[in-house]
Amino acid sequence: MKNRFDLIIFDWDGTLVNSIDWIVHCLQKAAEQCDCVIPDRQAAKHVIGLSIKNAVDALFPGIDEATLDQLVACYSQEYHSRETGREDFFPGVYDMLVQLKQTGYQLAVATGKNRAGLQQALRATGTEELFCVTRCADETASKPDPRMIREIIEHTNASNERALMVGDSIHDLQMALNAQISSVAVSCGAHPEDILQQYNPLMCLQQPADLLNIIRG
Repeated sequence: MKNRFDLIIFDWDGTLVNSIDWIVHCLQKAAEQCDCVIPDRQAAKHVIGLSIKNAVDALFPGIDEATLDQLVACYSQEYHSRETGREDFFPGVYDMLVQLKQTGYQLAVATGKNRAGLQQALRATGTEELFCVTRCADETASKPDPRMIREIIEHTNASNERALMVGDSIHDLQMALNAQISSVAVSCGAHPEDILQQYNPLMCLQQPADLLNIIRG
């Protein structure tokens, strides 16, 4: 894939950051606090990547608006009780991002997190300057709607043919398909390789840092 792309768009949770177990815990804790049926691990993992409201709505279909808001609030409180640090990146991720930027790639983030949550994570990991643009679910359409990718491409003046989405969930890969750009899957996050392969990624990596050697040839 050397020289094939100019813009690399990364998902955050489960792709760059090893946070899936923590997100599952927070979703289950929120359900417990709100007297809802606690989702099992697989069900909770399945909604990771969506905006938190869409994720909660998918996990608890038919709940009223007040309960949905309560679940979102409980989830957010639990999630932010623990700050993400650079040590939470998957092995080699920070160095990969630095080297990709130094090589000349434009780097971006497309995430289901809200803006406040992503900004906190970027500051805590010291990566804010590595990304030329970031998009969050509370300021645009939630995955798998392609709007997030389209806004990033417009901001960077990249072309669809030169843009790559890297993600760990079916929501990331479906968003890439909807936006008509290529994708690479990573199997260390929300969904396993056999599920991810159904969305036609160029390849499926075990770890995100493996991308560095592949993309640089």
